[in-house]
Amino acid sequence: MEKLVTHKKPADTKVVVAMSGGVDSSVTAALLVEAGYDVVGITLQLYDHGAAVTKKGACCAGQDIYDARNVADQLGFPHYVLDYESRFRDSVIEEFADSYLAGETPVPCIRCNQTVKFRDLLLTAKDLNADALATGHYIKRIEGETGPELHRAEDASRDQSYFLFATTTEQLEFLRFPLGSLPKSDTRAHAIRFDLPVAEKPDSQDICFVPNGSYANIVEKLRPGAIEAGDIVDLEGNVIGHHEGIIRFTIGQRRGLGIGGRDENSEPLYVIRLEPSLKRVVVGPREALAVNAISLKEVNWLGEESEASLNSGISVKYRSMMEPVPAIICLEAAGNAAQVSFDKPQYGISSGQACVFYKGERVMGGGWIGGNQRFVD
Repeated sequence: MEKLVTHKKPADTKVVVAMSGGVDSSVTAALLVEAGYDVVGITLQLYDHGAAVTKKGACCAGQDIYDARNVADQLGFPHYVLDYESRFRDSVIEEFADSYLAGETPVPCIRCNQTVKFRDLLLTAKDLNADALATGHYIKRIEGETGPELHRAEDASRDQSYFLFATTTEQLEFLRFPLGSLPKSDTRAHAIRFDLPVAEKPDSQDICFVPNGSYANIVEKLRPGAIEAGDIVDLEGNVIGHHEGIIRFTIGQRRGLGIGGRDENSEPLYVIRLEPSLKRVVVGPREALAVNAISLKEVNWLGEESEASLNSGISVKYRSMMEPVPAIICLEAAGNAAQVSFDKPQYGISSGQACVFYKGERVMGGGWIGGNQRFVD
């Protein structure tokens, strides 16, 4: 393993490991213990402990707290559980609900990394006089000529850079990602080698506070009475159907629109935009989704100031599972907003999602997609 702190021996280096109870963070801790580091494990209780114990397939559930503690006990390092439930609710869950009601498609896992984990937990690690905070994320931290840089993971199928674009340069000085150069198969092999109790545990799939993937149920619980029925209209405003709440729709959605009475040979319809103030879902043909440019807010820039306007060699991702596409990025003078212009029209872009910048394998930052989009004429 590469040395985490160059000027200190492993035995003299205290590393806090963020332990979710899954195989990735558990192997991270095990590798650091094996390398001789002074390891302290911390697990965050992010939502109701009792209700979470029986939830399967999600991170930070109650069972995961027990799993993390068992791993720490087996490997012989101290482990603490911190109650961050109120912070998580304020920083992540409340915004999630409001974002959906505003017709956006939020990404709560990014907000969680940005606030609760890489802001609050990082400060806690420093309070413990730690030298670094290590996580089980699949992303690489590389020392560049002007400081640490974020790079995509070696295993492209596991790369989590999209979810970590908001990591600041200051945070990056303190963070470490030991799994960034490993394929998932090697991580599993290490878990078996260390005989960890989570070696066969499946990866988390769901948003931790959304049971069974039902976003609408969560929003209804958090904002009683806020979800209202309305009309589904075409691009000319003609009513062609009805819905039970705009939160049940996303930009680019084709299936499950609930529009009956159409000829089977009719052109497929997609959700083009959501109009919360009018309680309307606007649908149309796929070409109506085409976008030339988007505006971003809350931009985090990880490049040099001289690179504020990048016209070549840059690509972006506006969904986590897509391949990056060529684009031109122009940061505004204030530095917290940007305009992104695409080489070719893009489809199904939704406000509330993240747009992440890449230069080759390096993560250059990113921002949150706002409502201002320039559609293809």
